[in-house]
Order: sequence, then structure tokens, then C-alpha cells
Amino acid sequence: MLYRVVNSPYILPFLALLSGLILWLGWPTKPLAFFLFVGFVPVLYMEKLIVESGKYRSPGFTFFKWSFLAMMLWNLFTTWWVMHSTLPGGIFAVLLNALLMCIPLTAFYFTRKYLGNTLGYISFIVYWVAFEQFHLNWDLSWPWLTLGNGFATLNTWVQWYEYTGFLGGSVWVLLVNLLIFLIIKDYPQQRVEFKKLWLPLVLIVVPIVISYAILAGYEEKGTPTEVVVVQPNIDPYHEKFSGHDNFIPYEEQQQRMISLSEQKITPKTKFVVWPETALRQDNGYWEEQLHSYQSIQELKEFVQRHPDIELVTGLDSYTFYGDNKDASPTIRHLEGFGYYDSFNTAMHINRKNEIDLYHKSKLVPGVEKLPYPEVFKFLGPLAIDLGGTVGSQGSQETRDVFKHSQNAALGAAPVICYESIYGEYVSEYVKNGASLIFVITNDGWWSDSPGYKQHLQYATLRAIETRRSIARAANTGISAFINQKGEITDRSGWWVQASLSQTILANTDLTFYTRMGEYIGNSALWLALLLFVVAIVAGFVNRKKQTPAAKVATRA
Repeated sequence: MLYRVVNSPYILPFLALLSGLILWLGWPTKPLAFFLFVGFVPVLYMEKLIVESGKYRSPGFTFFKWSFLAMMLWNLFTTWWVMHSTLPGGIFAVLLNALLMCIPLTAFYFTRKYLGNTLGYISFIVYWVAFEQFHLNWDLSWPWLTLGNGFATLNTWVQWYEYTGFLGGSVWVLLVNLLIFLIIKDYPQQRVEFKKLWLPLVLIVVPIVISYAILAGYEEKGTPTEVVVVQPNIDPYHEKFSGHDNFIPYEEQQQRMISLSEQKITPKTKFVVWPETALRQDNGYWEEQLHSYQSIQELKEFVQRHPDIELVTGLDSYTFYGDNKDASPTIRHLEGFGYYDSFNTAMHINRKNEIDLYHKSKLVPGVEKLPYPEVFKFLGPLAIDLGGTVGSQGSQETRDVFKHSQNAALGAAPVICYESIYGEYVSEYVKNGASLIFVITNDGWWSDSPGYKQHLQYATLRAIETRRSIARAANTGISAFINQKGEITDRSGWWVQASLSQTILANTDLTFYTRMGEYIGNSALWLALLLFVVAIVAGFVNRKKQTPAAKVATRA
């Protein structure tokens, strides 16, 4: 029976479907992360069948085709909610990311072909981790499905991320997948020796035991700091921006946030945190004249009404460059006005009425940033509409920290939305003096779907990696507090107005991962380059060694 199944013409599509389904089952927000340990086994088995069957004229393309289907199904099942914002853009994102995932899989196929099983199967892990590291740092970055993120719901298993970061979780997943495959790869021709399964089982259990041991021994540390987060619950598609059906005037939006804040502020409150793009006006906030706006004056008065508070909020801001067309790579031009930049900004108003700004720098491809505009200008119509300005926004090089004017040890990292899924990026704020992390976001774009829930869970991994408490203010949910162990200690509901208050600890110690960054990913990049070069050389030498008769036989 099993021989017939393996030799069935439907075995390859079945394995592709199985892989996509298993990887989806293992993804947050379902607490089923153990499925990730077998999610790639069908893909590896597929590659073996294609190579060893000898019945495919182009085995490399055949493997690419069916592995693309597997990756596309995983992307579709897991991130379908992106299509709530824009259907064409969402479809393009799913297809493109699946295509990119096939690059390390195809590289593994060719490396095994020319370098044999040992280096070939090692390359499977190296290429995938290298791909994830590369995917963190280029213009088409979309690391939502980085394998290490898969433990966000079961973060009690990965407390050791403070040493490895989330790419350590990726290595863990890939290594277990590979070991399980190597044990079952000759089935059904040979019986599986189940006693050999002890090795992958140990590899699963030991890191979990270590994680629980770290969790049991870890004590939160730092200066107690009372923080208030606000969730105004303003619909980004219908209420937030002028021109929308049920637009709420900007002055009224600001008053709602002040009112919600004052419901929770006490004499001990140090920071009040409002969400991403909380402040906006039709003519824009021009940074050169921020202090002159009436709405900013009202915010300064709000801060001064309370003994110790300082405000951190999101706003849309602009910088004017006049006739200087070379001032910025993301520069915009308005006829009769001049050159300027648009920013997704975090603003800090301290007790001295001083204003600090940070410009969001990990920008969402296709929404806030047109990747490689010289090449992909034609993709403009596919831009995902998130209710505001679509187009390339400005950014900055440094990760700025907002320091409380009365206590410099209270340094807040103003992490804006999408930035919170980047481990090393968030750790750069911490290296620059952040003892707290504030995530300001707007998660109403994708309706009531897994998207905003996954986004919240990913933040728990950043807390573990850096051992920083997190205060999260979302426009439409979920707002929350997360402690240094990655535990969500309080949270708002979805699509409700809310304000939350909690005393969290401002820690100044640096974890190993914070100091070292993505050392696993960077090492994988160099190893991948070395393996691929060696595989190319081996392939070239192999072709040179073929006799004319062998070449004829190969074609036949």
C-alpha cells in the first residue's frame, strides 16, 4: 500500500500540501509550535523522491515547483489577513515571499547534488538561516515568518533567546526537522528504527528544560516605573483621516486620548504612551515649527498638569528642504513649494517642554517604502493601502532613546509598529541606553484576524531577548504590558477604547544577545557563501570530468 502511495503521481502535491499545512498549524496564535519540528520533513522527503526516482527530466525545476507550492500555502494560510487591506498587494506579498523562500531550498538541492549528502544536508540549515538573516536587512524585508517567531505563543520554551535571539529558534527547528527526516528517509523501503528517534526527541526536550530552568531562576530587575498606555480605538479606514466617511476631527481625537490618559494617571506616573500616528492634521506637522502648533501647545499643558509625566506619541511629520533636491534619498517634491520628506515619527515631550523626535526606519515594503524604486517603480499600483499616505517615507540611521528629564536611567525605546518584529534592530535601542521598550502601533488594518494577535505575541520575544519590560500602545488593539520574562501581564480588548496603567521595571543590564547581535545569522551568511562557491566549483569540475560518451548517455 505504502509503495503505491510513494509511487503515486499525486505524492509530490500531497507532500507540498502537507508541509504548508503543518507549518501553518505550528504558527502563532495557535499554541501548537511543536508542529514546526516536522514542517520541513515533507519538503526534504520530496527532494529525495525527485532525485532518486530518476523519472523527472528536470529534477531541479521539479523540486522548485513543488517546494514553491509548499511555501506558498504556508504563506497563504498564515498571512492571508494582509489581503484585508489590499487584495492585489496581499496576493503579491504571499507569492513573492514564497518565491524568495525557494531560494535557500533550491540552493540546498544543488549543493547536495554536487557536494553529497553530508554537506548537502548541512547546507539546508545554513542556507535557510542565511536567507532569514538576509531577509531582515534588505528593501524587501518581510521576516514575519522567521522560524524563531513560531515560538511566540509558547515563549516559555525559548527563554534562552536572551543568548541566541530568535534565529537560535530557527536553527533549533531546522536541525530537528533534518534529524527526523534522516531517520525516516528510507521508509517504506526500509522499516523505521524508532529507537533512533531518541536523538531528535532529546534535541527538542533539552532546550525546553533549559528554558524552564532559566525562567525559574530569572528575577526581574530595574527601577519601578509607572506607565500609562492609551488605546483610542479610532477606525483607520473610516474615522481617523479627513475625507473618510465618519471622520472624527483631529482636535476631538486628541481630546479623547487626553481624557483616556487622565483616567489612569496618578502622582507616580512617569510616562504616558499614545499609539502610532496618534497625532495628525491636514496641513501636516512641520518639524521646523513644531512648537508653534496649537495642538502641541495643548499637549505641553497636559504634561505640565501632572507632576512627573512625560508623553511619548506617534505623529505624521514633515521636514522642508526648500530647493535642495539632494537632501534625502526619499525626497518628495511639490510644484511651487519645494522639496520635503515625510516621516512616521515618535515624539517625546518632556517636563522642560523640550521635544525629541525619532523617525521610523524599518519601513513596511510596499506601504511606507517602495523597494529599489529604480527597478520596482511599476509596483506602485500594488501598494498595500493602510489608510494613510502610501509612498516612500524618510528614515534615520540611529536608534534614538527618549530619556526622562528627571531620571536619565529611565530611557524608552520608541519602537514603531513593524520595527518590533526585528530582534537585533530592537536591541540597538537597548545598547543606546533604553531601559524600557515602548511599542506604538496601529493594528486595525487587518480586521479581527490573526495578524494583530501575532504582532502582539512577537513583542514577547523582544522582551526575552533584551530582558526589557514593554509597554504597548495600539490605536485599535491590542494594547498591553509585557514583563522581562515575556509574560503579558495586562492587555486591552480588541476594538475598544481603553487605557491601562502598570508599574514596570526599567532594567539597564545587557543580555548576551543584545551585546552580540545576530551572530548566528551573520555566521550563516558567510557559511552559505562558502558552501555555494564550493558547490559551484564542484559542479564545474564534475562537468569537466564527464566524457563525451557520458554526456551523450546523460542526455539520453
